[in-house]
Amino acid sequence: MSHVEAGADAARAAGTPGQPGQPGTAIPEHPPGGVLSAPYRALTLGSVSVILLIAFEAMAVGTAMPAAAAQLDGLGLYAFAFAAFFTTSLLGMVLSGQWCDRGGPVAPVVTGIAIFCAGLLLAGGAQTMLMLILGRAGQGFGSGLIIVALYVVVRRAYPDHLRPSALAAFASAWVIPSMVGPVISGTVTERFGWRWVFLGITVLVVLPLLAMLPPMRRAASGPTPGEPPGRFDGRGLRLAGAIAIGAALLQFGGQELRWWSLVPAVIGAALLAPSAVRLLPTGTFRSARGMPSAILLRGLVSASFLSAESFVPLLLVTQRGLSYTQAGLAIAAGGLTWALGSFTQSRPAAEPHRLLLMRVGTVLVPVGVATTPLVLLEAVPVWLPVITLALACYGMGLIISSVGVLVLRFSEPAQVGGNISSLQVCDALANVVTLTVVGSAFAALGGSTAALAEGEGAADAQIAPGAFLVVYVVTTVLALVAIPVAGRLIPRDAAGDGTGSAPGAAPTRTDAADADSDGTAVVRDATGRSTPPGPAPRPGP
Repeated sequence: MSHVEAGADAARAAGTPGQPGQPGTAIPEHPPGGVLSAPYRALTLGSVSVILLIAFEAMAVGTAMPAAAAQLDGLGLYAFAFAAFFTTSLLGMVLSGQWCDRGGPVAPVVTGIAIFCAGLLLAGGAQTMLMLILGRAGQGFGSGLIIVALYVVVRRAYPDHLRPSALAAFASAWVIPSMVGPVISGTVTERFGWRWVFLGITVLVVLPLLAMLPPMRRAASGPTPGEPPGRFDGRGLRLAGAIAIGAALLQFGGQELRWWSLVPAVIGAALLAPSAVRLLPTGTFRSARGMPSAILLRGLVSASFLSAESFVPLLLVTQRGLSYTQAGLAIAAGGLTWALGSFTQSRPAAEPHRLLLMRVGTVLVPVGVATTPLVLLEAVPVWLPVITLALACYGMGLIISSVGVLVLRFSEPAQVGGNISSLQVCDALANVVTLTVVGSAFAALGGSTAALAEGEGAADAQIAPGAFLVVYVVTTVLALVAIPVAGRLIPRDAAGDGTGSAPGAAPTRTDAADADSDGTAVVRDATGRSTPPGPAPRPGP
């Protein structure tokens, strides 16, 4: 951390008036230039390009996978190609967080890109379905390392007033892949074969690494200056392994409604639930003030919106007779408003109103999710989801990047990696659990995602409207729960000092006593982690 950043952090800790994030205060003047100014241009473009290519692979692989599974005679292992990516990405996120806190983000980024490319090559050259699954596992592990490390790069390399813009750029990198990724993937698969969906990205990923590596080394290499290097926490890695295996078993057990599917589902839940409670910051699942609520908020809104959005194409095709291309346009429009929401929160003038914008977002998301199934009524225009999803996407843009900004501000310099990995793990877990629950309920009420694999004949599939309705009831309830959680983002000391200070100006440590599970009084910082007596907090898992 530079002397300038250290002084800024000290000023925020002391509650100096005029800091960004404090309502009713003037916005301080900053040096001219943004994330694309000369000092940051190569780092910004390189980082955004890496995320864009990872996002393209995530969006494109679903289109190419049916052809790959058919050619490799692996339809019975189809689901494992996706479960392998998710399972190893969780491990990569936790390892990357600890690695960044121990030695900086450069090595995790480089290693993650190397493993991601190796996974692409293995999947593209696979001769069996097991080789393809192993390649997907490598892609997941590499992407987990990269995503967390790039957040740490934002904390280390950019001044505070540019971090919202940097995170908004990361969010915007998903817009183009979400709109054109499946179309490009389908065209490549039809004209050149599914293998090139994997192989074609390998070289492209290396180029942005070469551009961003020199400025990354200058600004973010090595342990945090002035902080003792962290150490790898074997307990945290074991918990991450249990979460990953548990989530994969839960996802596998929820795919089919058969009596034996309860066995992996129950075992998965038994592994996942207690491990998640121990791995994530204390108080996450009870919405403790400060960082725990920020992490929970992101998990809730992500799970609600993404689960609801995933059923929109099937709903429009089977209930209103649209083609897949027409149904896809309803989702594509939302990518633009998501980017607009991210841009809104990144403006300097929006900084004093960050908490208000996040609360607005938590209202827009449930409104958009709850009104989407109205298209089940014949009297409702078929284009309604274009408006409802665009509204919800704008709310997501306001929330997601802002949560990242708050987590970076809440974090002690030596704990940034661990806290960012907690944010990503909670996000991923909430999504897989919600999708498993709504998917099982959907199938139990007469729905079947198998219709998606039947081509244009899916329009003739007989799916009861109630199967879709239960999906949107569950996701709307999740989105509504996020509203009160958004009111608990200010740590207890900042909320009770009468100033109304926002998290950006909160002290880095909360001098409030709490009680642990055994009744012992402990002191917790803004992350929700317990801290022993003394000047420095204990490194969390």
